This record gives sequence, structure tokens and C-alpha cells, in this order.
Amino acid sequence: MRLLRLRLPLPALLPSPNPTTKSFFSLSSCWPGVTRTSPTSHHKQMSTTSSSAAAVAEGSAARRFWIAASSREAAFATYTPFLLSLAAGSLRLDSFRHYLAQDAHFLHAFARAYEMAEECADDDDDKATISALRKAIVRELNLHSSVLQEWGVDPTKEIPPSPATTKYTDFLLATAAGKVDGGKGSDKMATPFEKTKIAAYTVGAMTPCMRLYAYLGKELGVFLKQDENHPYKKWFDTYAATDFESNALQIEELLDKLSVSLTGEELEIIGKLYQQAMRLEVEFFSAQTLEEPVVAPLSRYRDPKDKLVIFSDFDLTCTVVDSSAILAEIAILSHQKASQSGSDNVLDRTKSADLRNSWNMLSNQYMEEHEQCIQKLLPPEEAKSVDYDQLYKGLEVLSEFERQANSRVIDSGVLRGMNLDDIRKAGERLILQDGCRNFFKKIGETREKVNLDIHILSYCWCAELIRSAFSSVGCLDGVNIHSNEFTFEGSVSTGHINRKIESPLDKVEKFKIIKSDLDSITPSLSVYIGDSVGDLLCLLEADVGIVVGSSTTLRRVGKQFGVSFAPLLPGLVEKQRRLWKQEASIFKARSGVLHTVSSWSESLAWIRGMNTGARPSMEMMACARRTRTELQVMISGL
Repeated sequence: MRLLRLRLPLPALLPSPNPTTKSFFSLSSCWPGVTRTSPTSHHKQMSTTSSSAAAVAEGSAARRFWIAASSREAAFATYTPFLLSLAAGSLRLDSFRHYLAQDAHFLHAFARAYEMAEECADDDDDKATISALRKAIVRELNLHSSVLQEWGVDPTKEIPPSPATTKYTDFLLATAAGKVDGGKGSDKMATPFEKTKIAAYTVGAMTPCMRLYAYLGKELGVFLKQDENHPYKKWFDTYAATDFESNALQIEELLDKLSVSLTGEELEIIGKLYQQAMRLEVEFFSAQTLEEPVVAPLSRYRDPKDKLVIFSDFDLTCTVVDSSAILAEIAILSHQKASQSGSDNVLDRTKSADLRNSWNMLSNQYMEEHEQCIQKLLPPEEAKSVDYDQLYKGLEVLSEFERQANSRVIDSGVLRGMNLDDIRKAGERLILQDGCRNFFKKIGETREKVNLDIHILSYCWCAELIRSAFSSVGCLDGVNIHSNEFTFEGSVSTGHINRKIESPLDKVEKFKIIKSDLDSITPSLSVYIGDSVGDLLCLLEADVGIVVGSSTTLRRVGKQFGVSFAPLLPGLVEKQRRLWKQEASIFKARSGVLHTVSSWSESLAWIRGMNTGARPSMEMMACARRTRTELQVMISGL
């Protein structure tokens, strides 16, 4: 069982025992089950990290588009090797020079798209706004060109646009020309309204660049505070500046204004253009050339001969609702169904209300005793560094409590009488955390290519529920599930559980066995993703422990035993600096530091990235390094 927090309606998650009996799914039928806030509740959502975005009116088109795109694409941009190296100050000057040249090619097209949008705009104020934005881009372009020319580089001649740059510029110019969704081109537009629509489409395709750069300037600019001599300080200052933020807000406000008169279908087209532009931004950053080793993506950083092993918890890490809530509800509804059909001889003749009361009593007892158990295992004083052995001993108390709680549930008979098909249907309808499905889908697609294993370690009472949940979203292939199992007579549950993993100690022992078996064949690098105290030992045993969600209990227990919690991005920037200095043990088990993430997308962006190209050889390190003084001198004109 897991700590039960809130009362949650479950109708959307369960197969109906009788489609005509709506009362089965009323709020009164909900148990004091578990839900939790999204992983983003502990961190600000990436879409709102920049306070600027909030300045755009609530409900605005620009804000909606950014929120939809930033939950994934902003994370993928931030975790590109180029931007992580840039933030760490370890980026080779040659790589930065190449980036500036590519950006110069892009800005030429960006300025031209502004001109074309201005020609299509019908309102004088809109024309003036577009003109002002274009002039700001021209100033940025002139700055890039002057720096490159000081280095003796003509960006328009010596460094041709890369395929990613060309793909992006072609998209912008085609949009500005009206070649959108089968459009006939702005030169053939018959009415001012048609041309204004093209202006709106163009601005919709250009806004993501402005908002993303403003976001990156603030998100990555914080690392300047840790290093006053950061070699790329002026780059960050440019995009974190108030002036640039004002320009980003200005184009968002313009997009809102131009969108007012559009139909729902036309707004949908702008949304697609916005998303496409964001994806092209990520591809642009991903395509920047690097020779030095980089800590991202992890699948490329680790030695290709080594096995990458992804471990994850299931309940509330992958799911929105704890599985024990769902399974108990299925049992109660199954009894109702049997009673109404007159076939309740298979089940105890206990009234459904009594069964529900029984479950509520078990839930309430669990909640009360769980908190008492947590208080009991905490040491009187906070450890100065991670004390793994004492934590292990403390969690022996919690492990015994979990086993006793499961025994009470089994003895109550609450879990008796469930049909296997109903369990599978519930698993198919189980709601996963935002980005979780995409994580396992994308990781699974590269499993063989990057020598990767995936393991789910779960307290869930019925592994079939987990299998159905992953199968229904196309993610079961290659996922190894380690959990408990119901026992069945035919296809009906007996109420007993084949108990395999029901405590923190069970989890970590299974983790060690899997890791040891893999290491006996080939070295491995492990990542564990979890959300609760029950995951704490595994999180620490893994080479990288990633915490999702906002469990205060996990943080309270961890902190008392000397565990530190740090956002993933700053942690990776620091590791990149250490890698640049050729320090060993970049990732190490039992380091005492766990990394927090805002979403599953953030984890995917770091572990897999946009692609899994060949990583640079370690021999490149010597030629990749440049002294900070050399870098500062050479880009002082930026």
C-alpha cells in the first residue's frame, strides 16, 4: 500500500460493471484514495518559469501555444549538448563560432519573414510593431556579423547553413509567403483579410523563437551567478535582458491581436505552426557541432559498450492514481455487479456498503500508522552527509509496517472476487503522468540501438494491471515488470497476493540483483526514477537518482539522513564542468545527491535527447579544452 492522501473519483479509470448504473461511479462511491499533484508542482512549470509569459493576458493564444509547446520542446532545447556546454562555460570556441554563423543565416531569414509579415499586415499599428521587431533582429544580426568578422570569418561565405538551419529558414519563409496548409501564396491573396491571416500565421511561426530565447536566457543565466568570469556571459546577458524580454512580449501581444478575428480552424493552424517552429528550434540547437564529451544525452555520454539501465517505480511515479485505490474499487464494484445479477454465490454475501466501509477503515488506519512509522524511523539529528546504513535500518521499520498493512488487506477479503478482464480494462484506462507514455515509448524505440534495459519495480498488488497500462499505450515491449501478483481461481481473484515486492527493502534487494546480474556480463550505468520514501534506497543505489513529484515526506526523510535534493539542470551543468576538467566519477552510486525534475519530458530530454548519434571519443578532450582566459579574450567583443 501507499500513503493515502485525497479523496479521488475513479469513474474514468474503471470498467463499468453495469453501464446503466451511474450511481456506481458517484462521488460517494470513491474511497479515500491517492492522487498527487503533477511532477511540476514542486518546480514551476517550464511554461511559467519565465514571469514574462505570465504577463501575457490569461487565456491569450500566445500563452496557450507556449504552455503546450514548452512542456516538452523547451526541455529538449535546454538539455541539448550545445546549451549544456555553453552554460558550463566548457564549449569550444570553434563550436560557438559555428553556432554564431548558423544563427546569422537564420536571422537573415527571420528579418526577411518580418518584412513579409509587415507587407501582409493591414493595421498601421501592427505594421509599426513588426517594423520595430525587425529592426531589433537586424541589430542582433549586425552584432553577430561584427564578432565573426573580428575573427576573420564571413558567415555568409565561409560557413554555409547546415541542413537543420536550412530546414528552419525554409519553413519560416514558406509560412511568410502564405504556403500554409495548401495556401495559394500571399501574392495571390485577393482581400486584405486574407493577407492579414498570413501575417498572423507568420507571427505565429516566429513567436516561439523569441519566447524560447527569453526563457533560455533566464533559465541558463542563473549559472553566471556561480561564475563571475563565465566566458559566454554576454550571450546570456543578451537574452536575459529586459529589452529582449520586452520584444518577446511585444510579438506575443501582436500574435494575440492578429488572432482575434480568426476562426477556430485557423487558430489550430497557428498552433501547429507554433509547435513546428519549436521542434525546429530544438533541431537547430541539437545540430550544433561539438567535439568535446558532454553529459547529455546520457545515452550518448556513457561508453557504448556499457549497458544503460532505466529503473522506475510505478504508482504515482508513472500514474496519477495509486493502483491500490483502483483494485479495491474494482473489487467493491464486482461485488455490486454480482449481487445485482443474483450470482453472488461466488462472493461473500457481505453487503457492498460493508465492503466499502472495511476498505475505508483499512485506508484510514494505514494513513495514521504510516505517519507514526515515519516519525519513529527519523533520527533525532540531521546527518551532515548521507548515512546509507542508518537509513537502511530505519526503513526496516517501514518495511515491516508495509508487510503488516498488506496482511490486513488480504485477511479482510476485500480483494476477493475480481475478474481478470476487469483488471486489464482498468489498466488500459489508467491515466499516466504527463510525458510518461512518451518517455517509455521513445526510450523503448532506442532500446536495442543504445544497449538499454528498462525495469519497473513496484509495490502494486497486481502486475497484470501494470502490463495492461503499458500495453494500452504501446510501451510494453522491452519493459521488465517486477511486482506482486494476485492469485486466481480461473479468472477470478482469490483475495490472496503472491507477495514479491512490498517494501523499500524488497525493492532495493531486487534492484541490486538485477544490477549485479547485468554487471557480471558488462558494465552498466543505472538510473532510477521514483517519487516516494519507498524508492529512497533505490534512488541512492543508482548511479543517477531522479525524483519526480512533490512528496514532502520523501524530502523530510531524505534530508534527515543526509540526502540532498537538487534540480537536474544545475546538477548536469556542474557535472559538465567537472567533465571538462577531466574529473573522474561524474556519476556515482550513493553520492547522497538526488536530482529533481519538473516533468517526464525533462528526464527524456536528458537521457535520450533528440537523437543518439555517435559520441565523441575521450581522446578529443585534450583538443577540446581551452583555458577560460583564452575564451574570454576571444569573445570579448560579443
